[in-house]
Amino acid sequence: MTEIDIRAATTADIPALHRLVESAYRGEASRAGWTTEADLLDGQRTDPEELADILADPKQALLTAWLGDGLVGCVLIADRGDSTGYLGMLSVSPTLQGSGLGRRLVAAAHRGLAERFGARQVRISVFPYREALVGWYQRLGYAPTGETLPFPYDDPRSGIPLRDDLHFIVLSRPLP
Repeated sequence: MTEIDIRAATTADIPALHRLVESAYRGEASRAGWTTEADLLDGQRTDPEELADILADPKQALLTAWLGDGLVGCVLIADRGDSTGYLGMLSVSPTLQGSGLGRRLVAAAHRGLAERFGARQVRISVFPYREALVGWYQRLGYAPTGETLPFPYDDPRSGIPLRDDLHFIVLSRPLP
C-alpha cells in the first residue's frame, strides 16, 4: 500500500468520517468489504453529532488514515479507567479492506491508548455473529472475556436491528 498518513481527527474531518463509517458498516456499499453489518442492522452506524461528541471528549479520540487527500480509515480510542482502553468504530474503506490498513490502524490505536491514556490493556465489543471479524481480532491477540453486552435496541442512533437477538461479546488483550 502507498504512503498512509495516520493522525488524530479534527472537527473539520467530521463529514468525511461520517461518510467513511457509514460506507464501512451499512448499506450496499459496505458489502464490497468483509466487515459489513448490513445483514444485522439497517439505518445509521453513527451521525455527525456523535462524532463531534467523541472529538470534544478528552477521554476519547478518533485516529484517521489518509491516502493523499482521501480519508480511508479510522478507529476510536477511549480511556475506560483502571489502565484499560477501548477500541471501536474501526472503519476501513470497503475497497481497501484486506490490504493491511486495519492492522495498521489497530497498531496505531494500541500505541495511542498506551501513550495518551496510560492503558495497559484494551477491550473491544463485537457481534459474535461476525465470526470472521472475531477470528481476525483473535489473530491480533484478543481473547474472549466471557462477558456480553446488550445491544441498545432503544437507541436508533445505533441502527435499526434486523433481528431480535443482537448482543456483543467482549474481547481483550494486554498492551505492551
